[in-house]
Amino acid sequence: MHWWFFKSEKVNLFWLYAIKAKKLNTAAKQKLITKHNQNSPKADAGQMNVSIVIPLFNEEESLPELCAWIERVMLANNYSYEIIMVDDGSTDTSWNVVQQLRNGNSNIKGIKFQRNYGKSAALNEGFKAAQGDVIITMDADMQDSPDEIPELYSMIVTDGFDLVSGWKKKRYDNTFTKNIPSKLFNAAARSMSKIKLHDFNCGLKSYRKNVIKSIEVYGEMHRYVPVLAKWAGFKKVGEKVVEHRARKYGVTKFGWTRFINGFLDLMTIFFMGKFGKRPMHFFGLWGTVFFLIGFCISLFLIVSKLIDFDYPITNRPSFYIAMSVMIIGSQLFLAGFIGELISRNSSERNSYLIEEKAGL
Repeated sequence: MHWWFFKSEKVNLFWLYAIKAKKLNTAAKQKLITKHNQNSPKADAGQMNVSIVIPLFNEEESLPELCAWIERVMLANNYSYEIIMVDDGSTDTSWNVVQQLRNGNSNIKGIKFQRNYGKSAALNEGFKAAQGDVIITMDADMQDSPDEIPELYSMIVTDGFDLVSGWKKKRYDNTFTKNIPSKLFNAAARSMSKIKLHDFNCGLKSYRKNVIKSIEVYGEMHRYVPVLAKWAGFKKVGEKVVEHRARKYGVTKFGWTRFINGFLDLMTIFFMGKFGKRPMHFFGLWGTVFFLIGFCISLFLIVSKLIDFDYPITNRPSFYIAMSVMIIGSQLFLAGFIGELISRNSSERNSYLIEEKAGL
């Protein structure tokens, strides 16, 4: 072996392993190579601790202060990080501010929508771009404190949660227009999902990376990401009391319609999670029930007519009830049948989340 071979410590180490591995069985060889790869600096290359996803709409005043605060927290905890700011079609200079901030900090990244699509769309695009082991979402209005990030990160990495949701126990919102409606919706979401969270809509949350890569957020479903995660099989959901700060700049961007849309999306999540791949189990069941009710009423009327030929069938309300219920039942059954055809011919009909594989 030539003298120059030993000049490189890394090459020397690898070949010493390789020479030694000749005397070992196959399993031992694999273990040795794996250990070498894990100890190599390249094994850690590209890994990132935290991705912070921030959807924003007309928040030009708060962005510089918010990013500076996040940067201080990241440096204090020695995290490798990225800040992904998703501009949801702002009409002010928010995007220019994002570009200026990126010039001073390469960890800041941006996505700009052509128009306003909503918070769910912004989060969905931010989730697609996120590369960190832990993804943390927060609002751009500075009502969420970046000082909460280290504990939210620790609850994922150390405590083993799949998702941790913030709970703004003490709020500065208007009691009538926000607090009371939010409590009603949180109660409905808890009842339907069986997830014991006090505040589903809190923007400050942390996720394990494979959670956000396994779900799709649209409509107003950002309020119910814990429910989506549960339906996807991630059941270790935690909660942390977080600080709710009074809004420092601008005004709120959400109106009363968010409560109506949120309720409808909750119904959608519940139905799709339970019957998305088997619609006949819902429509077929109720279609059969309605049809049988109508059939039994019709049978009663027919028997009554056979016993008494003067019995007036068509003049009785039960006749029209029976016909209506049988028609509704038939339509529900056909809806389930069509749903099954669509589901079975969908490109995602056999798309399932696989947690782990062995030997593949």
